[in-house]
Amino acid sequence: MASAFHVYFGPDALTAPIRVNKIGSQDCFDALREGLDDFLAMPTHAVFVGVFYALAGIAIVFLTSFGNALHLVFPLAAGFALIGPFFAVGLYEMSRRRERGLHASWRDAFAVTRSPALPSILALGLLLLAIFAAWIGAAHLLYARLYDPDPPAAFLPFVSDVLTTGRGWRLIVFGGAIGFGFAALALCLSVVSLPLLLDRDVGLVPAIGASLRAARENPEAVALWGMIVAAALILGSLPLFIGLAVVMPVLGHATWRLYRRAIARDPTHEVPIEDPKLDVTRNPALQVVWIFLDALVYLRHGRESPPDPKVPPE
Repeated sequence: MASAFHVYFGPDALTAPIRVNKIGSQDCFDALREGLDDFLAMPTHAVFVGVFYALAGIAIVFLTSFGNALHLVFPLAAGFALIGPFFAVGLYEMSRRRERGLHASWRDAFAVTRSPALPSILALGLLLLAIFAAWIGAAHLLYARLYDPDPPAAFLPFVSDVLTTGRGWRLIVFGGAIGFGFAALALCLSVVSLPLLLDRDVGLVPAIGASLRAARENPEAVALWGMIVAAALILGSLPLFIGLAVVMPVLGHATWRLYRRAIARDPTHEVPIEDPKLDVTRNPALQVVWIFLDALVYLRHGRESPPDPKVPPE
């Protein structure tokens, strides 16, 4: 079990300082372009991860349509982006392998389960989850303050009330302002911290510190990146969240590419990429998932079986 010191400060807290680079708007667009290139080069497994996001978005709509919780549909959908960086860790690993010229398959997305920084990654994921929960709680309190004791009980009356009444517009304005605050906080905490933990195992505190310094030293670029992410998520959500099947993988890969620009490399402290022998894929409880994923790869390659990364080419 990892020690608390390792989780919070990593093994090289005093000997491997993290240097933040100066980046600009062009770096954001270049990172997005390279993220799209990663997505196109690794479409089967990238789409796959994105489909989970899309299904989660659809589930949010159906689950919150009951129990007079319609007012939480938008906060849940928007707030999902706050924890999205944590679930994109597998995509970072795939981009990391591709930039080194290595073969990357969907199985490599699960290599993070063997990362020495996994406890720190989970701790940061819990922090983002706490921010997400605080956002949902704040949204519910705001709605209760404006709409109790006679809230709309159905979808169409709710939409009509929000768009045509004074209390509805106050909900939009104040809710948007509160959501912006939570989104800005999550962005500053996670813009480079999760890729950094995967790449160098620096510990939770230095990773968050580096992310905050990157935001402080590059406010225009980080703000632009936040706007790019927000615009992409809005576009991906419009067709019943289906567009997220493309948007989320592209943003995940692009986040890794932005990290490479924002943080100076230190090859002597980078976690080596291991041989892809993933014990997790042998878990009997997950065999149905592996079979489904392998079927997608098979369909993509036609009747020719995809290469086994464990078997060297002849």
